[in-house]
This record gives sequence, C-alpha cells and structure tokens, in this order.
Amino acid sequence: MGDARSSPLRYRDFTLFLGVMVATGLAVEMSFVAIGWQVYAVRSNPLDLGLVGLAMFIPLPLLALPAGHLADRFPRRTILAVATAVDTAVMLGLLAVTRAGASHTWPFFVLAFGTGVASAVGAPASRAMTPSLVPKSILVRALAFRSVVLQAAVIFGPAIGGLLFAVHQELVYAVAATLSFVALAGVLLLHSGKEPAGDSSPDLASVLGGVRLVKTTPVLLGAISLDLFAVLFGGAVALLPVFAKDVLHVGPAGLGLLRAAPAVGATVSAVILTRRPVVRHAGRTLLTVVALYGATIVVFGLSKWMWLSLVALAIGGGLDMVSVVLRQTILPLVTPDELRGRVNAVEMVFISASNELGAFESGLAAALVGAVPAVVLGGVVTIAIAVGWTRFFPALAHVDRLDELRPVAARAEAAATG
Repeated sequence: MGDARSSPLRYRDFTLFLGVMVATGLAVEMSFVAIGWQVYAVRSNPLDLGLVGLAMFIPLPLLALPAGHLADRFPRRTILAVATAVDTAVMLGLLAVTRAGASHTWPFFVLAFGTGVASAVGAPASRAMTPSLVPKSILVRALAFRSVVLQAAVIFGPAIGGLLFAVHQELVYAVAATLSFVALAGVLLLHSGKEPAGDSSPDLASVLGGVRLVKTTPVLLGAISLDLFAVLFGGAVALLPVFAKDVLHVGPAGLGLLRAAPAVGATVSAVILTRRPVVRHAGRTLLTVVALYGATIVVFGLSKWMWLSLVALAIGGGLDMVSVVLRQTILPLVTPDELRGRVNAVEMVFISASNELGAFESGLAAALVGAVPAVVLGGVVTIAIAVGWTRFFPALAHVDRLDELRPVAARAEAAATG
C-alpha cells in the first residue's frame, strides 16, 4: 500500500523526465503559434496550414516502426537525446528563416518535416521509458502526472508564444531554442535508459512485432484507432489561424489563447483524474467522451463569439484528456516490456495520423468548402465514429475495470510464430 499512495515525484528520474517534457512542450507549442501565423500571412491560403501538418506527418509512417524497434534494442536515453538535438536544430532553423524575412512557405515545410523526424525517432523511446521510471503500482498516477505537466506546457506555450511574437517575431524562436537546449541537458542527466531495453533481432519480423500485437488485441486496436479516426475528422487546431484572423478577428494574441484553451480544459481534467480516476465502465466512458468531444467541435465551428469558442475548445480539451489517459493506461497494461517500444511506435503512427494528417485534411476541407463547414462536418463525423465503434469493437465498449487488463505476451508470441 505504501507504493500505491506515494507520489511519482519522489523518483528523481521521473521528476527530471517531466522537466524535459515541459521544456520540449513549451518550445514546440510556442513555435507552432508563430509558424501558423507566419505561413498563413504569406499567401492567406488555409491549404498551406494543412501542408505544414502533412510535412510533419510524412516521417511517421516511414520511421516510426524502425524507431520503435531501435527503442527496444538500444539505450532509450541515447535515442531521446538524438531526437531532442534535432528539435533544437529545427528551432535554430526557424530563427534563421525569420531573420531572413520569412517570405516563402517552403522553408517552414522543410523544418516541419524535421520536427516530424524528431518525433518519429524520439517518441517511441520517450513513451516506453515512462513505465520504467516508477513502480508499477503507481503507473496510472505517473501517467496522469505526465499528462498534467504536458498540458500545462501546452497552456503556457501558445500564450507565451503569441505574446512574444507580438513583441518580436525572432524572440519566439530564440526562447524556444534555449528551452530545447535545456531539454537536451535534462535527457543527458537521466540515469534510466542507459542500457538496451532488449535483445530483439534486427529482422523485419521483429520490427513488425508491435503491429502484430496491436492487430491481435481488439481492445488495443479499438482504442488507438478510435483516436485516429475521431481526431482525423474532428480536429480544428490546424484551422485556428483562420478562425482567429477571419472569423473571430482576435489577432496573434487571440490565436495563442485559442490554442491554449484545449490545454486548459485538459489540465483541469487531468488533475481531476489524479484524484478521481475512472474506476468502472472504462470502455463506455471512452466512447462517450469521444462523442461529446465531437459535439464541442460543432459548437466551436458555429461560434461567432470569442468567449464561446474558448469554452467549446476548453471543454473539448477536457473530454479529450479523459480519452488520452484511458488509452495510455491500456497500452502499458496489455503490452510486455520487451515489445513496449514497438507498440508505442504503432500508437505514435495512429496519433500523428490523427493530428498531422488530420491537419492536412482540415486544411484541404477548408480550402474546398470553407473553414466553418469543414469544422462542423468534422465534428458530426466524430460523433458518428464514436457510435459506430460500439459495434466494430464490442470488446472495447465492454471494458469495465482497467486493473483487470493483463499483458498479452502469450498472444503476441503466438502471432509472431503463427
């Protein structure tokens, strides 16, 4: 019982790891606000915002699975350090582009591709490290703490980024680059992750081990595919510069507030989950919050008032956080440690598809039918997806207690040899 009640912050590496996540999150979110405004200012074309998302997504299907395999074969700390160094180089590149005038969109697409490479390489190692930083008895609390600090970074990052951008465009990237250097130093100070996580073979069958596990585990497949399709059609973040400039008329500072609003709701939700976690009816709760999330997107798309848009985004962020915590609790509970990097890589492909590829879908839809109809239609589709998943994945809908889930190592081994 002692471990169950202890705080994850008592563990040095976990606390240091949270600091790395905060610094990286602040740097990325600050830069996203500036990039969105600068790219849209060049040609006032919402499709360019979608192309930024596409450039970030392309490395994921190419690199994520090999990176997940590397995270199970080589020191995860080293892999995370390399990814953080790439992020630092991207921030310095954005600073150089801005100093040169930022009169073309292609340099932003190239640097967005660099961010996608860093995410593809570093995310599987980062996510796989978390369960090893604390005792298993407090893993759920540790995941909730991680969600809280990440969302806190997302709250302050856009707001700070918008304010710094209003003062001086270059200042955003200078501060972001500094934070990236701090994150790199934090990674190198970690004691955990110095040794290889496993001794899997370098052949294709081993690389695809995570894919096989996900494919043969309906609860896991249903949970992460739900995020893919729901956010793919229900994402509105990529179009926030359009709404800030052309619908709500609130400028770059207002754009920062709009980007921060989902994180405010997500943080409140995460804090509540650390005190009152979902105990019963986990599957039903997951599907319900995704449907309600779609409803908030519809409200945001129809809103003409800043206050209502902020409320809709905040509530949507809170609902999405419940979904995130439920899904990220399912993954380590059903995944054996020797496959954790590869399964996390599979999940990252789904997550990035729902975010970056979703940004491209949003930009394309806005270019074809307009920003408001695109967002409203996306919210309606998200509601339909949540309802449909109750039939496509009944095992997910019927999940009751998360603590009843167990690793499926035997099933993974059978799939690998079958």
